[in-house]
Parts: sequence; C-alpha cells; structure tokens
Amino acid sequence: MNASTLLLPALMLAGLASVSVAHAAPQVAAGRTIFQNNCASCHTVDAGLAPLAGPGLFGVVGRKAAVVNGFNYSAALAKAGASGTVWTRDELDVFLLDPARRVPGTTMPVGVPDAQQRGALIDYLASLQGTAAAAAAAAAAPAAAKAAAEPVPAASRAGAWTENQPGKVYHIKPTDLAAPFATDSVGNSARVQARPNGTLPTVMPGFTVSVFAQDADKPRVALRAPNGDVFLAATGAGAIKVLRSNDGKKADSAGVFATGLARPYGMAFWPSGANPQYLYVAGVNTVVRIPYRNGDLTARAAPEVVIAELSETSGGHTTRTLAFSKDGKTLLLSIGSATNVAADIGRTPPVPLAQWERQHGLGGAWGVETDRATVMAFDPDGKNRRTFATGLRNCVGLLVLPSTGDVMCNVNERDALGDNLPPDYLTRVKQGGFYGWPWYYIGDNEDPRLAGHRPDLKGRTITPDVLLQAHSAPLGMVAYHAPKGATSAFPKEYEGDVFVALHGSWNRGVRTGYKVVRVFMKNGVPTGQYQDFMSGMVVSDRDVWGRPAAVEVARDGALLVLDDAGGTLWRVAPGR
Repeated sequence: MNASTLLLPALMLAGLASVSVAHAAPQVAAGRTIFQNNCASCHTVDAGLAPLAGPGLFGVVGRKAAVVNGFNYSAALAKAGASGTVWTRDELDVFLLDPARRVPGTTMPVGVPDAQQRGALIDYLASLQGTAAAAAAAAAAPAAAKAAAEPVPAASRAGAWTENQPGKVYHIKPTDLAAPFATDSVGNSARVQARPNGTLPTVMPGFTVSVFAQDADKPRVALRAPNGDVFLAATGAGAIKVLRSNDGKKADSAGVFATGLARPYGMAFWPSGANPQYLYVAGVNTVVRIPYRNGDLTARAAPEVVIAELSETSGGHTTRTLAFSKDGKTLLLSIGSATNVAADIGRTPPVPLAQWERQHGLGGAWGVETDRATVMAFDPDGKNRRTFATGLRNCVGLLVLPSTGDVMCNVNERDALGDNLPPDYLTRVKQGGFYGWPWYYIGDNEDPRLAGHRPDLKGRTITPDVLLQAHSAPLGMVAYHAPKGATSAFPKEYEGDVFVALHGSWNRGVRTGYKVVRVFMKNGVPTGQYQDFMSGMVVSDRDVWGRPAAVEVARDGALLVLDDAGGTLWRVAPGR
C-alpha cells in the first residue's frame, strides 16, 4: 500500500472539500485499518497493480461498476455495470451494507453492517484518487489485451485445468517446489456462467453423476444428519437448510431449518452418534448451537451463543469450520488469517516473545493476526479456550478421522509468490504444532517477503502430509466410510480415503482446481498421492460453470458434491 494514497488533497478530488482536515484524517486512518482487516486479502489499493481475488479499488469512488481491466466480474456485477451503476458514496454505502441484497448473485462475501465503520471505509476509498489511476489503467489495457490474445506456453500450463482427468494421479513432493517469483503474480478470477444445457461433470469410470438438489442461495457446506437428512449452510442467506430424500437419488423436500445467522459456514452435530442434542454452527466471529433431535426439520429453539467472539478481527478469511474430537470432549475450530502474509504486524509481539507464545502457541502471530491462522480448542460449552495448532493460513474442511481420531485440515496457502508456489495442502494437525505461516511454508522454506523476521522458527515447522497444486483452494473434505446397509456403496478400495473439493484458483495465470480429488490413505495415514475424481466444470481459461465447495457421504453411500457457483448438489454413485 502506497503512503501517497493517504494524502489529504485526494479528499478534495473525491468531493470532500466540506470535511475539515481535523475530522477527515482520523476517518481516513480508521477506514484504512478497516480495509486492512477486512478487505486487503482480496483487493489492492495501489494504482496499476493487477487485481487480486477482487477488483482493484484505487479510484473506485466515482467509477462505473465492473470496469477494471483484467478482472473477470461475476455476471451480476457485469450486469450492474452495463446498466450504468456508478460507485458513488451513497451507492457504496448501500452495497457494503449488504452486497447480496444490492446486487443479487455477487461473489462479494462480506458486508460492513456497522454504519460508522462503513462510513470510515468509504472515506478511505474516496481518498484513493488521482491522475495515477487513469494513467495506470491506460498503461495496463494494451498489456492485458496482448496477454489475452497470445497463447500460453505449454510449460506454463503444467497443473492447468486442461490436464484434469478422472483417474490421473499426482504426487507433489517438498523437493519439487518452484522458486519464489518464478512467474508473475496474476489476478485471474473465474467468470461464472450458467451450466450449458445437459452438461454434467466428468467422473471416474464406473460411476454416474446426477443432480440431487438445486438451491438458488448457493449453499457452501453440507452435513449429513444421523437419519440421512442433509443440512446445508447457505452462508450468503444467513440460513441453515435441510434436505430429505425418500429414495436417496434426489431430494424430495427442502426446507429452512434456521435463519438470521451471521454468515453460517461450519456445522457439526454433538454428541456424535445416533442421537445428537445440538447442531453447532460457526459464523464469521461466533459459534452458536441449536437444540436438535434426530429428524427435526426446523429448529426447536433459538440459537444459543457458545463462543461470543472468535478473534478481535473478523476480516480476511471468513470460512470457519468446526469438528469435535473423537471422544466428544473437545470442540475444534479453524480460524483463517486476516491477511495474505501478515506483512504489517511488525517483527515482534507486544510482549516478550516467550510470554506471547505461552499464551498463543509456538509461531502464533500478533496484531490483526492474533489467534488467526489457527485451530483453536474449546470445551463443548465454549469455555476453556486454548490454542491447538498455529501457522495454518486458512484451514478449511476441518475433519476428525473416524478411524484414528487424528485432526486434519485442508489449507489454502499464501498468494503472490507465483503460479506454482506454494502448494496448498492437506495434513494431519498435531496438537501444539506450527505449520509455518506467515514466516515459512512447506517446512523450512522462508517467505522472502519476511526474510529474517523469525530465524528462531527455522527447523520447528511441520511439513504437511499431502501437497496439492498451488492455488487449487481446497475447501470441504470427507473421509469415505460407507454407512451400514448402504445400497450405493463405493468399491472397497475407496474405504477410508478422503475426498476433497478444490474450489479453484484466482491467483494463477492458467486456471487450476475446480474439481474433486481423492486423497489416498493407508492405515489412516495420507500417502502423499491424490487422484482426480470429478472434473469438467471449466469451460475455458476464463469461464467456469461450477466450483466444488463441499463433499459429504450420503446415507446410501453415494458421494454428494456441493457446487456453490451453480447452486447444485451433485450425487455420484457406482454405476454406468
């Protein structure tokens, strides 16, 4: 972030001449902090830099919607731009309050409900003005057009979506890592289009795929109840939904179990077994539990707050996942980082390092990253908070293996080091373990952007079990165990293996991911290899029609795959 973006003369350019300097400076400074804590993971504010997961915001106030060169806008925002929407201060205020309500179908994940914070954020965005914006856009346009017109070299397509093929096996090793900055960092978000009529995903030979259910709210997480009902976290709608199927092949009924939740994501029943008493739900910064009895289709009581605040900051990664230990005595909760690589937290914590790590764990970060990039542990009542593991940039799909009780995470690693660095990964998570972020990655590889900051941690980072193609964005995962009496059970060789939904890249020149993979296990331990199981959702280097977000095993043994781009729950079962 350039210091020049905070110059007060820019406020005049944004039409803020009536705001006094004494009042404007604190507002802009406060807005900058809000931006760093909530928006910086996806948006840049430096003129001329390529877009990240979201469009660049330099000069956004007064700009027409959906005009940033090189960014693939959602169809919803492209439509808003085509209709003449301009990002005035008033328009931004309405949009940031509730993005999905103002622009239905937008992929903007989180709003800013607090009016004072929203105002400060808009003041900061309004300060990002100047002739640099126009000059940078003009300079970038020819380069972007040239890049789009030129074919991508074959060597640069290694790991690309065009190589996806059910049955293909991968084994990426720590010795295979690319050098930092071997390729430019690219903002290449997917443009989601409607699924072409009759098009189905491609699955492994010997399996068939069909639509189990569709939901316009595009849920992101699926969880099977003991009686076979399928619960869905409709994150954008703030709701938990429930599906029931009579024959297991499609949902016969769909209803709303609970509403009014704060961006619900992770779910878990407790206690485990045939008769749970609660459904636990993780939101952006809270955990609630809802009284439940097997077969309930609507909540029998209001949610009870179990954990009122997960961390002091709630921006950045917002997908909180949870699971219970095998004995049911510990609630495990993943909290992703606030930023890409903690670039602004400084070299030392606010108290002596040894004291900090006694409280926050080995390698625990500080500042806006306090208790972020972690797996935290609690008693089921939300008390007795403690750090379970650190250095996990964004652990999603938290899982406790039924066979061993081992805790497992899918981790979305850092961005902007190049197309193939560092790999995302799946790993068993050891209590007290440190997995590298932000100072190291995949063992003792030091992030060059933080070189020399934490030499004391070298040799103390745990190398993960399974390395996945960089920028694949692994989300939900499930260990495959066919339920007793399953009529659509997978072949025996699948028993105990783990399925992972790869949501797909945005920070890679050639798209990767957008598929479901099978991670091979042996005696409850990952072998390091994985295999394409379901793909076919990418149309071109720019367009996709589906993004796998979650996987679950149905009561009949079929695999359910949730696509949060198309709002489809797919059913994969043996057959021809």
